[in-house]
Amino acid sequence: MRHMATLSVLTILMGCSSATIKPTTAITTLGETSMTAQQNQQLVDNFYKAFQQKDGEAMAKSYADNATFSDPAFSNLQGQQVGDMWRMLTERAQDFSLQYKVLTVGEQQGEAEWTATYTFSQTGRTVVNHIHSYFTFKDGKIIAQQDKFDVWRWSSQALGLKGTLLGWTPLVKNKIQQQASKSLAIYQQQKNKAK
Repeated sequence: MRHMATLSVLTILMGCSSATIKPTTAITTLGETSMTAQQNQQLVDNFYKAFQQKDGEAMAKSYADNATFSDPAFSNLQGQQVGDMWRMLTERAQDFSLQYKVLTVGEQQGEAEWTATYTFSQTGRTVVNHIHSYFTFKDGKIIAQQDKFDVWRWSSQALGLKGTLLGWTPLVKNKIQQQASKSLAIYQQQKNKAK
């Protein structure tokens, strides 16, 4: 069960290993509390480089304390949950690689595409997940992130025939979210006990 959450987030993590960053937005200074587009671009690049190294701690530091995150597996994460999700996923990732491309980055928003490749531990099947990320920035940190990917495609790869037949249904999508939420809660409890 704990690996079901890993599968959801790992769906996000499914990637390979190269990075290209090209500035696409004019840089203007809006004030002391605003980051420039160039600084935001560096933030996103560092985030994905940490992801490639499975450095969940560095990824977590990219977020504001009150950040939000949502994807088809982990919906409506807030604050500490966001960083802990990445810590959990990177710690559990098997045969993991990541490729990414920063598409646009501005003063307040940005987008990237990434592909994570990994072994889904529950079935031993290889998953190649293509994700599109939307970022909102504030004060040098990611304040919001929403990732989108094809749940049916992911479940077909991770779960085989069962995922191919049922992966498009709300029942399977809800089960994936429940398992992801439960895995994260257990991870956070274990982390807190270790302190």
